[in-house]
Amino acid sequence: MSAVVDRPVPESVRERSRWAAPPRPVWEEEPAKAGLAAKGLVLGIACFAVLFPLWIVIVTSLSPKKVIDDTGGLVVIPKGITFVAYQELLGGGQVQRAALVSLGVTLVGTLFSMTVSVLCAYGLSRRDSLGHRWILMTLLATMFFGAGLIPTYLLVQALGLTDTYLALILPSAVSVFNILVLRGFFMGISPELVDSARIDGAGDWRILWRIVLPLSRAVLAVITLFYAVGYWSAWFNASIYLTDQKMMPLQNVMIQLVQKQERPVGLAAQINTGQLSPLAVQMAVMVLALLPVAVLSPFVQKHFRKGMLTGAVKG
Repeated sequence: MSAVVDRPVPESVRERSRWAAPPRPVWEEEPAKAGLAAKGLVLGIACFAVLFPLWIVIVTSLSPKKVIDDTGGLVVIPKGITFVAYQELLGGGQVQRAALVSLGVTLVGTLFSMTVSVLCAYGLSRRDSLGHRWILMTLLATMFFGAGLIPTYLLVQALGLTDTYLALILPSAVSVFNILVLRGFFMGISPELVDSARIDGAGDWRILWRIVLPLSRAVLAVITLFYAVGYWSAWFNASIYLTDQKMMPLQNVMIQLVQKQERPVGLAAQINTGQLSPLAVQMAVMVLALLPVAVLSPFVQKHFRKGMLTGAVKG
């Protein structure tokens, strides 16, 4: 009887197996060609429905004023490219300041929200922690019952947070749903790892930093993206808690430009004199608002399945 010799798998074979479809269960029939064609058609229509409006927004923002005027509105087929709208928006003034405000609020708010959520989720994932069941029930209750807008506004006003950047962070700093997802993922980590670390003398802080967080990169990336997109896209808190126009984030300035409520002084002069198309400015602001999310999403996309499903099912 000949011995079985383990041979290294060629790199090309490993690469093909990585992208190959998972094996089909024996009880499932092979998909018909008509079904595959229908799926491809539906996916193609869905992609077109998503990408076509984005294409129109980008092309319109890059079109000269004469092309927009000749078209009578949104431009579908580009007939010349100009970056005048972006140069004016990023050349200083209210839009650039609003973009910096949104960027700062997103970075600080995401860091604060992730810190609080991770600490809360790790404490709730340890069954021997003090009062974890009552705290968990209290958090779950806030998902179904809320104080309402007026009590929340009165609380923010009583704390002296109106007309401050903290009003854009603290009222929506923590999401109970995200805490539950993190808690479920933390509970899925092998207890033997935590017990062995405790035997070696590690405390909770070291266990969290050296064991739990490195094993939770997928769910941490997903939750970080959720918080970052939420802060970047938020506009409601600024509309009710801020009165200073210089403190407004990018989303609120975009709403003002789209609704033509108020325009920055430099842009207003060029729009009124016919040097700049107001529609190109509106589309350029939309592109600037969508750009960070569009850039970050592909890097986190691979973590969505592992991070969300594992964290939501376990625990």
